[in-house]
Amino acid sequence: MTPPEIAARRQAGSAPNGSGWRMRVIPNKFPALRVEGNLNRTGVGIYDMMNGIGAHEVIIETPDHHKALADFQPPEMEELLEVYRERSLDLRKDQRFRYLLIFKNFGESAGASLAHPHSQLIALPVVPKRVTEELTRSEEYFERKDRCVFCDLIRQETEEKGRIVLESEGMLAFAPFVSRFPFEMWVIPKEHSGDFVASPPELLSDLAKTLPQLLGKMRRVLHNPSYNFILHTSPLEAAPWAGYHWHLEIMPRLTRVAGFEWGSGFYINPTPPELAASFLRGD
Repeated sequence: MTPPEIAARRQAGSAPNGSGWRMRVIPNKFPALRVEGNLNRTGVGIYDMMNGIGAHEVIIETPDHHKALADFQPPEMEELLEVYRERSLDLRKDQRFRYLLIFKNFGESAGASLAHPHSQLIALPVVPKRVTEELTRSEEYFERKDRCVFCDLIRQETEEKGRIVLESEGMLAFAPFVSRFPFEMWVIPKEHSGDFVASPPELLSDLAKTLPQLLGKMRRVLHNPSYNFILHTSPLEAAPWAGYHWHLEIMPRLTRVAGFEWGSGFYINPTPPELAASFLRGD
């Protein structure tokens, strides 16, 4: 009942769009953006308009309806990360696209409309406002100090240790000092890298070991909460962003964003990140 697959990891000899797949990528049946057409940017007075051009893909992570990412073995998780990378490389060929957003909604309160394990990739014709703000602030910091703000953040978190949830050879996972949500976690490569797609295989292998562990800790401590994770990476531009550093943000949905947050831009977080990290570590 799914649309024809765009890509798949499947058993040798199995036919496309048939059984025998381990992971498969399909177009979203109800896409936010569509590949067909032209942008047709126009101005309407002070407003800007364009057609909803882009791509919206669903990555079906496993044939097992009840298998969560927290249950993935490192080779399975590494294969999923490779699919993210391969689809990103393929979509970069379309010159209309400016940014690729990879994310996962798990659970109804996190926005998941389907229970089967999946994540999503949306190719956008513009760089989103929040991404632009993060890029701009990172570049400003780099211009002032000739250092990456995320690299400085890694050094500080490594020295202070209190907010670290998990550390491996290549990755650092921590509850950020400015956590917007209780038990929010960031996962970031220790070596400077602005683009997820450019990550070497050994780093993806490291992330493949780290991510299921983190999700397993979160499931155990928080009793299987709904959550979102979002991959933050550089836009699709020829010149690299010297001051930017790709990372993954994981946000369990334990509280609701209400009027104060929407009206002020401030977030109320009742759980200090040091306490959240301690619980997640199992101290």
